Amino acid sequence: MSALLEVRNLKKYFKTGGGALHAVDDISFTLDEGKTLGVVGESGCGKTTLGRAILHLLDITSGQVFYEGRDITNPNKSELKAIREKMQIIFQDPFSSLNPRMSVSEAIMEPLLLQGKLSKADIMSEVRVLMDTVGIAERFENSYPHELDGGRRQRIGIARALSLKPKFIVCDEPVSALDVSIQAQIINLMLDLQAERGLAYMFVTHDLSVVKYISDDIMVMYLGQSVEKAPSDELFSNPLHPYTKALLSAIPVPDIHNKTKRIIMQGEITSPINPKPGCRFMARCQHASEECANPQTLFESSPNHFVACCKYKEINKE
Repeated sequence: MSALLEVRNLKKYFKTGGGALHAVDDISFTLDEGKTLGVVGESGCGKTTLGRAILHLLDITSGQVFYEGRDITNPNKSELKAIREKMQIIFQDPFSSLNPRMSVSEAIMEPLLLQGKLSKADIMSEVRVLMDTVGIAERFENSYPHELDGGRRQRIGIARALSLKPKFIVCDEPVSALDVSIQAQIINLMLDLQAERGLAYMFVTHDLSVVKYISDDIMVMYLGQSVEKAPSDELFSNPLHPYTKALLSAIPVPDIHNKTKRIIMQGEITSPINPKPGCRFMARCQHASEECANPQTLFESSPNHFVACCKYKEINKE
């Protein structure tokens, strides 16, 4: 059985006055139906750009994207419309992603109107089902975004993403703008929807506690590249890449008797504009050697655990 989504050597570069900014550089992964891939990394690492490139909200520089085994890298207009029904996105900011002039029902029905397959009566019926599914009371049907709290606004975004019955959803930091208590409600809602509908998520976040809870596999990105990918439990119990270790050391531990040693990264961040071919974390890595100046690619250090670090490549040779 082939994967629902397959990304091969995806690149997205932006032209700047100083050269090409390598926002996403040679990313590959597969995602099965009903599974969640967490994508983590600090701000500017390219995780949001990756999600938008897969959905064709940004043009791809090179590489390939396959959906249900079909190449959708360069779709024409009609093909893109069909793809949009199967692949959706939940945006980070639940306020700016909604039209302030549209009521709750109007925002949710918009994709169904554009699809043009249902009558207005059927669309309104579907909107009420979606509102109930995501936990928005019917009394808010004619309310506007400014009248609602962040949690309800994000539920509108989720309902809108579900309206065309997609199988794959890019979740672009969907809870980062919400209070902690509301975050838990939204995460649990997304997990329930995944179990009911067999949804596949690409969950983009910088919150490692959230990503551990929701993800089956986690991919760590640094300056446009994937530096480590492993099952969620394996990544947290046995991180390999120095950057992953530094990220995990920053997670607060609610136990004064079990403090973790924080890894403080030193050195300058490598410029993503026309970067040199070596490891981009080299300037900040305490284990850097001359070998790190050579191109680093992901290799399987142990079953299903991939890392882009020459340190472990040498260990595996031994």
